[in-house]
Amino acid sequence: MSDVVSFAKEGSIGLITVNNPPVNALSQAVRAGIKESVEKGIADPDVKAMIILCEGRTFIAGADIREFGKPPMEPHLPDVVQSIEDSPKPIIAAIHGTALGGGLEIALGSHFRIAHSSAKVGLPEVKLGLLPGAGGTQRLPRVAGVEAALEMITSGDPVSAAKAKEMGIIDEITEGDLKKAAIAYAKRVIDEQLPLRRVSQLEAKLDTPTVFEDFAKRNARKFRGFLAPYKCIEAVKAATELSFPEGMKREREIFVELQASDQSKALRHVFFAEREVVRIPGLPEDQPTRDIKSVGIIGAGTMGGGIAMCFANAGIPVYLLDVSQEFLDKGMATIKKNYANTVSKGRLTQEEMDKRMSLIKPTLSYDDLKDVDLVIEAVFEDMNIKKEVFKKLDTVCKPGAILASNTSYLNINEIASVTKRPEDVMGMHFFSPANVMRLLENVRGEKTSPEVYATAMKIGRKIGKIPVLVGVCDGFVGNRMLAQRTRECAFMLEEGALPWQIDKVIYDFGFPMGPFAMADLAGLDVGWRNRKAKFDQLTEREKRCNILDKICEMGRFGQKTGAGYYKYDEKRNPTPDPLIEELIINHSKEVGIERREIGDQEIIERAIYSMINEGAKILEEGIAARPLDIDIVWIYGYGFPRYRGGPMFYADLVGLNKIYEAILKYREAVGPEYWTPSPLLEKLVKEGKGFYSK
Repeated sequence: MSDVVSFAKEGSIGLITVNNPPVNALSQAVRAGIKESVEKGIADPDVKAMIILCEGRTFIAGADIREFGKPPMEPHLPDVVQSIEDSPKPIIAAIHGTALGGGLEIALGSHFRIAHSSAKVGLPEVKLGLLPGAGGTQRLPRVAGVEAALEMITSGDPVSAAKAKEMGIIDEITEGDLKKAAIAYAKRVIDEQLPLRRVSQLEAKLDTPTVFEDFAKRNARKFRGFLAPYKCIEAVKAATELSFPEGMKREREIFVELQASDQSKALRHVFFAEREVVRIPGLPEDQPTRDIKSVGIIGAGTMGGGIAMCFANAGIPVYLLDVSQEFLDKGMATIKKNYANTVSKGRLTQEEMDKRMSLIKPTLSYDDLKDVDLVIEAVFEDMNIKKEVFKKLDTVCKPGAILASNTSYLNINEIASVTKRPEDVMGMHFFSPANVMRLLENVRGEKTSPEVYATAMKIGRKIGKIPVLVGVCDGFVGNRMLAQRTRECAFMLEEGALPWQIDKVIYDFGFPMGPFAMADLAGLDVGWRNRKAKFDQLTEREKRCNILDKICEMGRFGQKTGAGYYKYDEKRNPTPDPLIEELIINHSKEVGIERREIGDQEIIERAIYSMINEGAKILEEGIAARPLDIDIVWIYGYGFPRYRGGPMFYADLVGLNKIYEAILKYREAVGPEYWTPSPLLEKLVKEGKGFYSK
């Protein structure tokens, strides 16, 4: 018998117990152990029924991720599940914690299911670009109904035990000792000689004849660009049209097809990258960190208020400081309104809202920050203002307090230089809206101590963010790469494209919106202000490329003024504006550029490949330690489509040689100051490697 699965008897009940910490994942040893235990129970004449249960904090929570990408080993999970269902003796799954993926498939293969009231069940494979491959798409619609199965399988989200019982997945719920309740349930099954309920023998009934088409249509926006949800629908449809063995065969075919797809490779990459990104290369796992029990935020504007909410949501008290009572009142009113919206949607109780609001203390005095463990400055993006703030903090804050700036591109080393404690200074770049966006770009200055940036990574996780550690340069990782895309998109307007054409191509690539729609949403005045601040550093062509200036000089700042690159109605719906088209065409004449047809492929190459080349420079300079750091920044901060894995992973999928050739082509067409291959990219191409190939 396997070390991770044991078989014991309690009277006439066989207990199959899985103990494979931390989440009882379905490794080869667990699969073999379950199958052997079932066979043992069947062969033992004293055993009348069996229970599958798990030690630790959860039932089987899915596949063993350590086996991902390796050749499959017998016994395969579909065969294990089938052996459970084929047992002539009743088998009861006793679920606590979470039964996810293969864990739920094991439970669905059992004849009865009992769960603790706090348990959850789900099939999350779609989030890895896959589908449940051990009968999940065939058994779930038979037991829960087609519509409910579609919802669970295509969302990948778990449901509570109560909801699962309502759906027919769970037969009984217990509040008390699960093992005791399962044994009592098994005895009842034996005493009452309850017929074995083999899910594969049930019928998957259609709720309506058009259920699959209607479901796909209703979720088209959510599924946009993703392959797996549509393949899941196809597999569930097979459960309604084919016999169970034929349906299983179809499920397997689709699973294999998805597993080999670029999308699944990308989504699995993101899954692992998310877990790896918090580990800092070169730092020990037990790196000491500082306790963060209270926080100060400077600036009660949109960013400061959003950051304050992040800490209050995690139960950490916050002092919110601003220069006037008016700004504080406005900031607190916005926070209150944001929380009230969440309460009105039923995602937060009034009691929870009141508790969170009570943790945010508005103040006009720096003295209130003297005992906080962390201060985050979120004032206007101006170096002189920030330096003044840090000088004050340096005199007020206690020794050992971390002083952080929420700057999106300013030099952290320069900010740290005005303090007597540069080792305690770093950047903590939150993304707007800070209470929603999950990325936290933590910026390590040249003198920041490992203890300080390790603390920032740890607190980032505590407040529900995905923190990424980066180095100091203009714009750090995200905005530095974005600047390349912004420039190329502006140049393409001069050369023949229009904003709505570029936006459509970038949207179809998988971004939530195109660059010009995005600029209108953020406010064109923001980009205009940045452009003016950096004007002296621009090339001659960039200075002449002043379409943004012209639009802003018309008082068009985007959605907030009802017009920017687009015109907006009272509901902020955009429409292309002939006035802007005329402005762009006239601009091309003024700067002497003959307009031409620009194809979609060129838009992709110039917008995306320019960023990839910059990403390679960022790796070369050590601003990001690994390609995965860049991918996570772009997925969680800028909406890069998850199913493409981030810009650096996407580069490997396209092939670095193709990207290199395109860069050489644009070096000729646009100019070497904008398009020169990064030495790292050149080196990898010559060696026939990718960013991720060993």
